[in-house]
Amino acid sequence: MYQISRIIRLVLLGGIALLFVSCGGGNYSSRDSGPSSPVDVTHIPDAVPRAEPKSKYGNPASYVVFGQRYHVMHSSSGYRERGIASWYGNKFHGRRTSSGEPYDMYAMTAAHKSLPLPTYARVTNLRNGRSVVVKINDRGPFHDNRLIDLSYTAASKLGILSEGTGLVEVVALDPHRPEPASNIANTRPAPTPVSARVSAPPAALSAPDMYLQIGAFSSRNNAERLKSRLGDVALPGIEILQGFANQQPVFRVRVGPIATVEEADRMANMLTQHGIDSPHVVID
Repeated sequence: MYQISRIIRLVLLGGIALLFVSCGGGNYSSRDSGPSSPVDVTHIPDAVPRAEPKSKYGNPASYVVFGQRYHVMHSSSGYRERGIASWYGNKFHGRRTSSGEPYDMYAMTAAHKSLPLPTYARVTNLRNGRSVVVKINDRGPFHDNRLIDLSYTAASKLGILSEGTGLVEVVALDPHRPEPASNIANTRPAPTPVSARVSAPPAALSAPDMYLQIGAFSSRNNAERLKSRLGDVALPGIEILQGFANQQPVFRVRVGPIATVEEADRMANMLTQHGIDSPHVVID
């Protein structure tokens, strides 16, 4: 939920370059916040997916923030990912988003690093089953191991305001087709057209497991060498999982399970100091 200024457009060498400096990254001396007094957001409806042209300024092929290059996806079709959600609020209320729209912390919107702007998505809290539909119209969060930055209202409806973060699943929606079925059991009824959808009620879920993936190899021997190299580091556990990518075996090395987002952040920093490049969160 730490934030910095949202978007600066620069004209360079006769062309337009976009420098996105947005939510959730870097070292900050100030915190974001919600409204000064409690607000009842239960009456605010979910975003309703509709066909819209891509943002003129929000979809460069790639852009750089804090020295890291991000690539914008050509399409959101089939996108489904689990990760950590954060939120942003009063500090950016009324400021311009990466798509050019003003940020409204009371609207059902969100920021994402690579999905096309705009994209409509269903976001589900994996710990309590609450689910909302948001319009992704901004870039961020530029904090390691954060998947999506939610508006104050979206975060409130999902129940992650107090902790500041939550484990979520993000599924892109197609305004022209019924919403895809979720792989989260018992969180909502069978799919109907998204324009008629409302937020699903909370449902009892088994607690998701969070891990840090620290390597993926085509050779099991390389995976074993990495595991052995970290044998003296204080970690909750290291395991090697065999899977397949492009019909070829892949051996993924991961650490966990990890109980909290704060612990995952601490452990990621520690692993980076031990030469592990960009450990990233995975959620089962």
